[in-house]
Amino acid sequence: MPLTLVPTPIGNLEDITLRALRVLREADIIACEDTRTSAILLRHYEIQKPLTSFHLHNENDKLPSLIAKLHEGAKIAVISDAGTPGISDPGWILLRRAMDEGIDVDVLPGPNALIPAVLLSGLKPQPFSFIGFPPEKHGERVRLFESLKNFPMTLCFYVSPHKAVKDISDMLEVFGDRPAALVREISKVYQESFNAVLSEITERLKQGVKGELVLVVSGCEEGINDGWKSEAAAMLEDGMSMKDIAVKIEEKHKISRNVIKKYLLESQNT
Repeated sequence: MPLTLVPTPIGNLEDITLRALRVLREADIIACEDTRTSAILLRHYEIQKPLTSFHLHNENDKLPSLIAKLHEGAKIAVISDAGTPGISDPGWILLRRAMDEGIDVDVLPGPNALIPAVLLSGLKPQPFSFIGFPPEKHGERVRLFESLKNFPMTLCFYVSPHKAVKDISDMLEVFGDRPAALVREISKVYQESFNAVLSEITERLKQGVKGELVLVVSGCEEGINDGWKSEAAAMLEDGMSMKDIAVKIEEKHKISRNVIKKYLLESQNT
């Protein structure tokens, strides 16, 4: 196949298929995000092929020359630093242009962080929606979350360690305190899944976190709505203490006690 997108390991170098190795060995050129990173994998499997950098900052510049080589009959394999190229990594623009120009393309199955994270979250895997990285700007991020607020399916995000607190704090404000899971360093030595609610995940992140992160968040259908507020208000009116209300609502709706108490205090002051 002239152009093939090849998934590469996201942690453990053993997580690569025999077919992927064959395609890399048969390629005339390997287009990769960072030649230094890819060289580690290729050396491990004794693959020696010409490498060309192909990343988010140069893919438009490199596109004409790569398309030209494909028309000349070259076999090009596209890889990212880790996982499947073309999703949140370079590759899609080249794939799309090749398709438009009638060049045969293929995408191999293989490693990605998304599917393991969905399953490790313990949340409903069908259906789920992959959103990718939240927008950089606060306003755009909040608008995105508002548009997703009532989606019934499980939501999956990639988050950067140094932006995660801001991203999830905004999400908590819009979604409420939903069940979620922060899955870190999939397929690596320090892999872990922290399954909690958004407020607890935010507090955990404030202690510091490193590595590749996937955030999986419960959809609206799992009882995450404002119905608990009327229940809490009725309990308060009946004379129940805020502490007892928080315990009962948390058990029933999986809402953080701090969120419940904050709502009750605010409702008393209005």
